[in-house]
Amino acid sequence: MLNPFAPAGTEEVMCTVHVVNTFESLAAHVELDGGVTVEPGDAVLVHGKPIIVPYGETAIERRKATITRANWLERKWTKMTGDLEFMELLEFSFSGEEL
Repeated sequence: MLNPFAPAGTEEVMCTVHVVNTFESLAAHVELDGGVTVEPGDAVLVHGKPIIVPYGETAIERRKATITRANWLERKWTKMTGDLEFMELLEFSFSGEEL
């Protein structure tokens, strides 16, 4: 049987990085080449200098990315705790006062 604690390994792929800095949107998206999928617990590191986009512009660059695959235990832990961490992003207020 495989060791669930052993690292699952890394793979390097090329990717396209889209960075948008406009009034409507401030976003960065990475598209991995070759139909590579990222599973829960995996980490993606995009190599190269930071992409600085002036206000009102969009940039598209090709970069190399390293995907570090999660092992069995990390993948299960991420699936179990992912919903709890998502709830940390939400903010609720139950006061009777108007904001």
